Amino acid sequence: MQELSTAKLFPPTFWVRDVPVYGDVILSPMAGFSDLPYRSLCYDYGSAMSYTEFASAEAITQGKEINERTRRILAYAPHEKPIVFQIFGNSVEMLVEAAQRIEPLGPSILDINMGCSVRKVSGRGAGAGLLREPAKIGRIFAALTRVLSVPVTGKIRLGWDADSLNYRDVARAMTENGASLVAVHGRTKEQSYSGQANWDAIADLVEVARVPVIGNGDVATVADIAAIKARTGCAAVMIGRGAIGHPWIFQRRDRHEVSFAEKAVFIRRHFALMREFYGEELALILVRKHIARYLKGYPGIKDLHLGLVTVQSVESFHELLDAVVERVGDFTVDSTPDDDGEETSDDCQSTEEYSQPAAKPVDWLRDASSVPA
Repeated sequence: MQELSTAKLFPPTFWVRDVPVYGDVILSPMAGFSDLPYRSLCYDYGSAMSYTEFASAEAITQGKEINERTRRILAYAPHEKPIVFQIFGNSVEMLVEAAQRIEPLGPSILDINMGCSVRKVSGRGAGAGLLREPAKIGRIFAALTRVLSVPVTGKIRLGWDADSLNYRDVARAMTENGASLVAVHGRTKEQSYSGQANWDAIADLVEVARVPVIGNGDVATVADIAAIKARTGCAAVMIGRGAIGHPWIFQRRDRHEVSFAEKAVFIRRHFALMREFYGEELALILVRKHIARYLKGYPGIKDLHLGLVTVQSVESFHELLDAVVERVGDFTVDSTPDDDGEETSDDCQSTEEYSQPAAKPVDWLRDASSVPA
């Protein structure tokens, strides 16, 4: 586990206004993956900042109290610092109201999602849909930085499509209105996750931005981390898909350097945290997509894989995992497994199973006395 007292023995890698950041590799916010259990473990392994899954400003502002699902999204472990709350929306007024409602929950930083390419978000003018309106982005950041005490940042893409690469204009609208950091995925909204990330555009943004820039896109190996930093000069690197099922990337270890026996120890720890956070029944459902990533690339375990993603009890889960360890032996996967075509967003993802109610209250990892009801 990262210890702030130890980190303070060394100078920060960079600052987000007055918030120090120790380290240069960060888990990307990803709906369905960067929840508290997995995100906090990645932090323990070296992720320098903890971004929550994105929360809807509309959902936050409905009703007199913040609903249980949103409170679960924004829950964090006490040692996760800096903790970044990411929200999305298409209205200046709604984003401001949402930010003010969640600021008492204790974020270190408030981040605006302007990178989600999923149609039901971007098509409504939120997420990457905001990239079409730099002036509106300026108004959002001006309003937020005027009323919040914490730094305000944003995660963007290069533009809506190849004919509208307006990342310079967007970053200018942000920074001239108080933004303290820009994270940028090196693709357009229309690209989604096709083609290659444009690291040269990230380098261009680093040159003109007046705040730290985090680079994101096509980082799956330790060598990729060094390469994007050297190519762009970015302050830090954000890793999304390359970190799913592989938290060891934050220890600067590639997939082939991790035995499955070691991986199984981590899986058990991850599953235990999921059970504690979500309750046993829901954890058995939500762990399935993680299992698919942990087991990716291992031959001869199709039956055990199927068993683990349909398992109905904790005891059976551990028995099947033991069987995988025995069958896999010393086999290690490639550091860059083939892309199976699955779209896993570094910004957002539509996941209906996450709309299920929490099995238990979410305040168990925080000082509940400091959290509004």
